[in-house]
Amino acid sequence: MAIPATTPMAASRTGWDRLWLEVTRRCQLECGHCYNASGPRSSSGRMTSADWHRVVDQAADLGVRDVCVIGGEPTLYPGLATLINHAIGVGLGVEVYSNLVRISDDLWRVLAQDGVRLATSWYSDDPEQHLAITGRPTWRQTRANIDRAAELGVPLRVGMVQVLGEQRVVQARDQLRSMGVTDVSTDRARSIGRAAESGVDAFGELCGRCGDGRAAVGPDGDVWLCVMARSVSAGNVRDSALGDVLSGQAWRELRARVSRSALDDSGCKPNLDSGDCAPAETESCNPSYCNPDR
Repeated sequence: MAIPATTPMAASRTGWDRLWLEVTRRCQLECGHCYNASGPRSSSGRMTSADWHRVVDQAADLGVRDVCVIGGEPTLYPGLATLINHAIGVGLGVEVYSNLVRISDDLWRVLAQDGVRLATSWYSDDPEQHLAITGRPTWRQTRANIDRAAELGVPLRVGMVQVLGEQRVVQARDQLRSMGVTDVSTDRARSIGRAAESGVDAFGELCGRCGDGRAAVGPDGDVWLCVMARSVSAGNVRDSALGDVLSGQAWRELRARVSRSALDDSGCKPNLDSGDCAPAETESCNPSYCNPDR
């Protein structure tokens, strides 16, 4: 059940669970469904290393438990290793959401630390179908790095997004299980970012729980309810402290807007929405999404 829309984040029913740090819009891939339309020609934004470290410190002071470093592709951000170490140093758990196309040996040593987890996207057991979705022939690199994470004991979760009508989601999930990956969830492609469709309200594509114990900071410092709710900012951490933004009027108004747009009276849209977010992080309202075997 969602908390009242006017309740500040600091008083949410779950506390301060997660802060997404979108450190870059650059990515080797150009997936057609990408929620932030990232790609090789995208920018890294205006946030400096000092800006990101300050945000991490403020998050720790506010009681945030985990930060999820994402992009774009976060491994293309030069300060990633330092940012991970800084977050661990102030007591935060860290998840890095990467396409796992290219991970250096030095970065693997950082990722293998206690308190660090990995997440990635996987689309099909068929390399050609994977290519059709990602736009780049990276299936083998990602699979090899999934195996490397297992070898090093780095916890890994996988989000699968249903993009194609005949996508081999069930087979891909079976393949991941055979590789030892058990934390797998599935979501539908949402009309956000590169996948946006004319006439579709982006707020109506959200699960409705945006801002409930979670928030996101973009590469220019904008603060969003989550990485999917990026169309409107509640403030900017380059101008204001994170806590001030998250307790401000703009934040409360956005929470109210999302709740009105995305939730019905029961707090769930089982026929339309998986209830997951960013992407496929939580158990779904709709069993057909959270368990494609059904």
